[in-house]
Amino acid sequence: MSQVQRITVLGATGSIGLSTLDVIACHPDRYQVFALTGYSRLEELLALCLRHRPAYAVVPDARSASRLRDGLVAAGCDCEVLEGEAGLCQVACASEVDAVMAAIVGAAGLRPTLAAVRAGKKVLLANKEALVMSGALFMQAVRDSGAVLLPIDSEHNAIFQCLPGDYSRGLAQVGVRRILLTASGGPFRDTSAAALMDVTPEQACAHPNWSMGRKISVDSASMMNKGLELIEACWLFDAAPSIVEVVVHPQSVIHSLVDYVDGSVLAQLGNPDMRTPIANALAWPQRIDSGVAPLDLFAIARLDFQTPDEQRFPCLRLARAAAEAGNSAPAVLNAANEVAVEAFLQGRIRFPEIASMIEQVLEQEPVVALASLEAVFAADQRAREHAQAWLRRHGR
Repeated sequence: MSQVQRITVLGATGSIGLSTLDVIACHPDRYQVFALTGYSRLEELLALCLRHRPAYAVVPDARSASRLRDGLVAAGCDCEVLEGEAGLCQVACASEVDAVMAAIVGAAGLRPTLAAVRAGKKVLLANKEALVMSGALFMQAVRDSGAVLLPIDSEHNAIFQCLPGDYSRGLAQVGVRRILLTASGGPFRDTSAAALMDVTPEQACAHPNWSMGRKISVDSASMMNKGLELIEACWLFDAAPSIVEVVVHPQSVIHSLVDYVDGSVLAQLGNPDMRTPIANALAWPQRIDSGVAPLDLFAIARLDFQTPDEQRFPCLRLARAAAEAGNSAPAVLNAANEVAVEAFLQGRIRFPEIASMIEQVLEQEPVVALASLEAVFAADQRAREHAQAWLRRHGR
């Protein structure tokens, strides 16, 4: 690789963004930061700009932009500040950009990620909601533009590594029988249903293996994260929900597996560190040092597997049902979950009520076809309104 690749990092102040910048910093001869974006952590974004010297930084509004500009000017950093969704889309599809790390959490990441796809970029996809909300439209845009789409979630990156290079001609055609999607089980893997009623946001965010943001940590605790990943896997690999099986693997060493018709099962193993899949995608089809320590199987000593308990963790059941229903159901599921998780983090609902709210929203909102991005956001908005109504009905 002789040419330096210019990278836009959408969601630079989050855990994925920071890990991406860590890998980039280890290879200054290969990668250069073109743009960084952030939402509320302006001081952290300023520090990142001063360290990586991007051409652009993007923040949500004019007030944030003014504050960031003042800090950049005071430090003598020549970085242009943009704002809002338009700014995100601009740095995602700029002609100078070679690759985009799409790591904005939630529905807010959909438009800029899609802008990068439509511009034919190499897109490192960490924003699973983009596919969950608009899978058919998103994958059609990938095909139309010729964009290179590389999965960053450790599970999907593992599946990608375990599939043959020509898997796009059909999983059955290349002999795939099942995709085995591993899950840590989260902090409440062994917690009783009764005890789940009283768990706190702090407990839900204390993941035993991974360092993640609060929203995705709660999703992991409820196993909704695995449900969203199931939907994402179906779109990424053109897989029917029926062949994607979730396996609880507490050690988070095997990141996922692919089962072939000849009896072979290929697995990708590694320490639970997001720099591994990030480095894999950044350098693909080559490989580079990620900075992650080698896996010590003797220290791990054992690998355990369990069947997920969908009675205690109904979010996984709801996500599978949404995947099977298709059309607008996954977008509705995602929107209701975002409202529910935020309410839980604010102390307005109990942990098991996350699933209760989502299930009622899915029952209220009919499944419809989504022929445009506008239709996707309309379904998203209706689901959020149903979720807010649920909160009002329950006095929250």
